Amino acid sequence: MASSALTKPQMPGLLAKRLRFHIVGAIIVSLGVASFYKVGVDEPRKKAYADFCRNYDSMKEFEEMRKAGIFQRAK
Repeated sequence: MASSALTKPQMPGLLAKRLRFHIVGAIIVSLGVASFYKVGVDEPRKKAYADFCRNYDSMKEFEEMRKAGIFQRAK
């Protein structure tokens, strides 16, 4: 008699419903992480690399290394 008051669990379609919910959540989280990575890591890295290439003087660097004694044959 007490068992008639309990509702039966929803079994048909339960897996599809939960998968739909979790797949949508996973897509939203992955898009958020990708956009954070692009703004927080990728763009500053590109800017730093562009600044380095713009200001790099290879001859000045070579002279500093030569004076430091890194090269044995170049005088």
